[in-house]
Amino acid sequence: MKKEQVVNCQFSVWYPIFKKHTIKSLILPLPQNVIDYLLDDGTLVAPEFPEFNSKVLKAINTLGGCVFPKLNWSAPRDANWIALNSSLQCQSLSDIFLLFKSSDFITHDLTQPFLHSSDEDSPNPAINYELVLRKWSELLPGGEFRCFIKENKLIGISQRDYTQYYHHISKQEAQICHSIQEFFSQHVQYQFLDEDFVLDVYRDSWGKVWLIDLNPFGEVTDSLLFTWEELTSGNSLSANQEEGDTAQQEAPVFRYTTSDVTVQPSPCLSYRIPRDFVDLSTGEDAYKLIDFLKLVRTSAVVFTQFKIATGLL
Repeated sequence: MKKEQVVNCQFSVWYPIFKKHTIKSLILPLPQNVIDYLLDDGTLVAPEFPEFNSKVLKAINTLGGCVFPKLNWSAPRDANWIALNSSLQCQSLSDIFLLFKSSDFITHDLTQPFLHSSDEDSPNPAINYELVLRKWSELLPGGEFRCFIKENKLIGISQRDYTQYYHHISKQEAQICHSIQEFFSQHVQYQFLDEDFVLDVYRDSWGKVWLIDLNPFGEVTDSLLFTWEELTSGNSLSANQEEGDTAQQEAPVFRYTTSDVTVQPSPCLSYRIPRDFVDLSTGEDAYKLIDFLKLVRTSAVVFTQFKIATGLL
């Protein structure tokens, strides 16, 4: 994975190419003072961003009033536990700030976007950071899949939420695999800037496939039910194929959790404790506390969570 591949996987690069096959989104340049705020844990003064706040609210309203936020590459999936109903749904800039300042994924985007690049000795490309707001859509975890593309060929498909067993996946394995292959060959193959990349898709209850995200083909991206050694080696991935069956051999390997026995804890659990509760209860991150208190004014539920987090309840 080279730095150029990371740059090409920025949302603002791939979204114009695949706009009609993904969720409606708006992109706002992220001001430097907002970036500084997201990275700063020290000051006790709550900054105000009236101009940026106005732009964000306008964009949110344009997208229907609720959005899913992310930066150039990452969404704050590791911070959803701190939000209302453990959801990444946002209706204001305060909602977004609370998630972003609690997320290691967001910090990675801002501080180490080229981690694990093979050309680490080359100069880092300049990055213009952006706030991406996506129209809120209720995506069921059992419909999310990660696709691994090597030399413009779909070589592997993994269940995205591999920590859970979904009966419909094993029941509809052939249909799911076929619909993803068809979507890839008709709308994605040879259309992207790189020949190696990772594609996140969603298959809805009608069998329609949507593009959700593009990621670099390398260790910075979670390989889920595969290993990067498997994916990057010159050997074919292991699958239940019969020798001589050319059609089967050309099909991607599809891996998913096969029973309740193999269910695992979510990897995002490791991000929940103690960093953010400690920051809130000790006041070490004043901004995070202030953002939390802003939400308190509009929600009794958040106030209850805050009292529990700080030991007041």
